[in-house]
Amino acid sequence: MKIIAIGRNYAAHVKELNNPIPQSPVIFLKPDTAVLKDNKPFYIPEFSSDIHYELEVVLKICKEGKHISEKFAPNYYEEMGLGIDFTARDIQTLHKEKGLPWELAKAFDNSAVISTFVPKSQFKDVYNLEFELKINNENRQTGNTKDMLFPFERIISFVSQYITLKKGDLIFTGTPEGVGKVNPGDKLEAWLSGQQLLNFDIK
Repeated sequence: MKIIAIGRNYAAHVKELNNPIPQSPVIFLKPDTAVLKDNKPFYIPEFSSDIHYELEVVLKICKEGKHISEKFAPNYYEEMGLGIDFTARDIQTLHKEKGLPWELAKAFDNSAVISTFVPKSQFKDVYNLEFELKINNENRQTGNTKDMLFPFERIISFVSQYITLKKGDLIFTGTPEGVGKVNPGDKLEAWLSGQQLLNFDIK
């Protein structure tokens, strides 16, 4: 199982970090050791003083495929969930300034929080899904899949031209605006289309 994450997929988030609007999907990877599930607590690592939350809709790939056309891409995922892409923003900023890869800032242990997954058939329209993150009962992020720069079919097709997708792979599809720092003692709760899927603590 691998984790494929899409950066800069919501225009407002791109602007809040002063990045250019991408012309094609921005891809990075997280290892399976990044997964944190079952609403277990997230422990802030010693190597960063600026860990940011990024709430994302996550797709679970249901069968193997490569060189997938956008027309058939919907057949490659049957379930959806939520995830938090934890980012060591201080490390990422330093690496971006030096033109270095993002892995140390994005791929560390437990940096990919994932919820349980629900059938996509449960949703009337996967391109009108609201998702929301609250920290300590205060709204921090609200997004809607209609605002993605690159829709799910485009992401799946694009990735599969370079990387074979396999059953169980996870695709983090990008975060909306409102990212920020987490602190010990914070409680994070997140909803997808009104259904709570995440509820965990920061240690």
